[in-house]
This record gives sequence, C-alpha cells and structure tokens, in this order.
Amino acid sequence: MTVHESVVDAIGGTPLFRLARLGAGLAAPVYAKAEFLNIGGSVKDRAALSMVLAAERDGLLRPGGTIIEATSGNTGIGLTIVGRRRGYRVIACVSDRSAAEKSDILRAYGAEVVLAPTAVPAEDPDHLFNVVRRLAEEIPGAWLADQYDNPANPDAHVRTTGPEIWEQTGGRVTHFVAGVGTGGTISGTGAYLKKVSGGGVTVIGADPESSSYAGGDGSPYFVESIGHFLHPGTAEDRWPKSYHREVVDGFERIPDRESLLTARRLAREEGLLAGPSSGTAVAAALRVARRLGPEDLVVVLLPDSGRSYLSKLYSDDWLRRWGFLEEPRGADDTEPTVRAVLDAAGGWSGAGAPGAGGSGAGESGAGGPVTVASDASLAEALAVLRTAPGGIAPVVLARAVRPYGISATEVLGSLSAAAVQRALAEGRAAPDGPVTSVLGPALATVGVGQPLSEAREAFGPGQDAALVLADGRAVALVHRSALGS
Repeated sequence: MTVHESVVDAIGGTPLFRLARLGAGLAAPVYAKAEFLNIGGSVKDRAALSMVLAAERDGLLRPGGTIIEATSGNTGIGLTIVGRRRGYRVIACVSDRSAAEKSDILRAYGAEVVLAPTAVPAEDPDHLFNVVRRLAEEIPGAWLADQYDNPANPDAHVRTTGPEIWEQTGGRVTHFVAGVGTGGTISGTGAYLKKVSGGGVTVIGADPESSSYAGGDGSPYFVESIGHFLHPGTAEDRWPKSYHREVVDGFERIPDRESLLTARRLAREEGLLAGPSSGTAVAAALRVARRLGPEDLVVVLLPDSGRSYLSKLYSDDWLRRWGFLEEPRGADDTEPTVRAVLDAAGGWSGAGAPGAGGSGAGESGAGGPVTVASDASLAEALAVLRTAPGGIAPVVLARAVRPYGISATEVLGSLSAAAVQRALAEGRAAPDGPVTSVLGPALATVGVGQPLSEAREAFGPGQDAALVLADGRAVALVHRSALGS
C-alpha cells in the first residue's frame, strides 16, 4: 500500500473508470478520469500545487506570505491545502453564486473566505477579480495566484494529467473531452496528448450552451466552474491566458438540464458522485462516442466531487424550483404540475426572449413573458406593459441578443403599468426617466415541474403573478388564480 509523507504527495495519480452503463451500446469505449479523487476533491489540486511551487521558485511567495485567489471554490480549496501545509495564510475570494458547501470546505481547511459578485460588469470595483487585486496590493507579502493567466496552471497538466492518461490507456486514447473554465486543464492535457500522439488525439471542449467559449451569447448558466459568462455591461471581454484556443479541435454545447441530469445519472448508474461540470463533460463525451467506432477510445475528465453540490445538483427541491426536474416524486404522485397549467393555456415555445429596450415576445405561448429591459425609459416601459397580461412584467438586464431566453438570475425586479402611471401622475418620475426609479420587488418564481400546491406557496403577500422557470429561464408568467386554491 502507498504511504505518503504529506497529503500534497497524494495529488495526482487518479484512476480511470469505464462508463459501462452510460456508454452501453456505443462502439467506442468511454473512460472517466476521476479527478474528484484528488486529496482536495478536484482537478484544481494539480494547478494549485504547480502555481505555489512556481511562485516559491520565482521568489513571488516567501515564508510568512499570503496566498490570495479568486475562485469558484475548487482552486481555492487546493491552494488552501497546499498553502496551509506550507505555512502560508490563504484568502479565498469566492463567487457569491458558488455552492455554499465550497465556502464551508474552504473554512474547514483554514482559509479566510471573502464573498464577492461576478454578476456585475468586469470593470465594477466590487467584481470578484477586482476585489482580489485590491487585496493583493494592500496586504504586505501577498501573492495573487491568478489561475486564469498563470502559465503554471496549464503546465501542471502537461506534466501530470496528460502523461497519466497516455500511460493508463496504453497510448490508445483517440479523443479527450473536458470542460473549459480557466482553460488550464484542457490546454495542458490536450497539448501533451497531441504531442505524444503525433497529432492523433482529438481534443473536444464541453461547454454550457450559452457560454461564449463555444459561441453562446454569454448569458448566465447553472453549471459552476466552467464556461465563460459575459455581463452585458462589461466593456472589454477578456479570455484567460491559461486557455490555449489552438489546442481545442471543437466543442459540444450542452444545455444545463442535460448537464445536471447526466451528472445525477453518473452517481446512480456508475457510482461516481461528481459535480455538474462533470455532467457537461460526460454528456459531451457520449455525443462524441456515438460518432466513433471500436478502434477509438474516449477519455472524459470529471473535475470535482458532487459532495460540494448536495444543496443544488443533488437536491430534488432545488432542481424543481429552477425548472430542471419534472419527473414525479414517486409512483403514486399524481398531483398536476405547473406545466399542466401552461399546457392547458396553450403551452410555450421553450425558447426566445425580447430584445433590448423592452421590445419582443408576448404571452407565454409566444416565446416567453413580456419583459422590460433595465435601460428602457418609463415611456418605453409603459408601451410594453400595455401588452403584458395584467399589466405586470419583470425587469431584466438589457442585452442585445438573447437566443437562449432570459435567465432568472438576470431579473432585477418587476414593474406594473399602475405603478408607472401613478409615479408619472404624481410627478415622482418623468417619461424619459429610467425604469429603475420605480422598480418593484422581483416576482415570485415557480418551476415548471413543481406541483401546484408547492407552487402556490411561492407567492408572497400581495403577489398575484409569478415567473415560470424552465431550465432556469423565464418561459411564462402565471397568475395565482390559474394555480387553483
């Protein structure tokens, strides 16, 4: 049995598992590289160790220093394990949208956790990346790991992950599939496999459908740690230097629902409790494998553990609230769901949304609820509200193009025709004034697969309408009366 002098020595050397059940019927075998079996629970342990050792070697990190990093959680955990073991203070600045379990794990390992937003323009001083830069400047002896632009990130995978996969498959790997977050894992691993195979290995990126890496509109998605989100207010869209685009031969774009439900299948059918980005990667790998023959071999990388997502991905209630889960709770569950109400009213298209300035789709059957854009004037908003059922509409972040619909996370509040008319009549607002001056509270939200009794409980006092969510995006507006008593 292997004995280590330190937990750091246990980073890497993760096993491959054949996905025999999910890959049943496919000619090409699919093997999963279980990176969640690293000591810190993710592939980011490799990059963390590589970056710390490089910083020490280059004199950027000295005894008694402080490690600072912006993270969705996993890199911060790796840096905390390595850093605390080597005597450093660690400050992990975590996205406020990351699963709460990650912050709890960080604190358990001894990190100081600072929560900061990512759903603001990149130039906003409160943005996660700007917060870490400010801390690095203010704290003596601080070193910013900067995984997005640090060359030691992809180098970790050139030296370790790539060689492991090549050796484990006996050089038979023909396709490598991984998500793209900072880009370090796919760039380093892919570069090594291409080099050692003489260009014989094809590298495929697995990306959330709306991520801009693979050509999406950059709107929010619900898979953590991969993809590229672009806030509509961001002036300059910077991609990570750790991502080497020339290494990636192509992309598979995976909808959130497919990612989340595939991850759950991994746990239930293969015994691999992995995170949502693993679901994205496996869904992509299965698509790739369907096009291949028995002479091919696909390796897909599973980045992290599902233990960090028990309150989200592995919570049926969470999935139902956001409209990702519609299967009955049990064999005897016959209660109608919100979808039944929408279907009875003519359904909805399931995609599409209004353009900037509040113009666009109408009622639920025409591509989504009527919305008002946050940069619209009150006069423009009133014109839109006249077409909205009940004169009520959510106010959403302005964006020029939204082919994937409006994410519920982009809803800022609500507006009613009555409130706008009252504000104008009382002189509290001008027709050319912003809608934000009379912004009301956000509407309640209900998932399309929620039972009616549960959906009714989502309404707050005085609320008569709610947004219906399917796959985390607003698809309709439903009134309390439509859900029964």
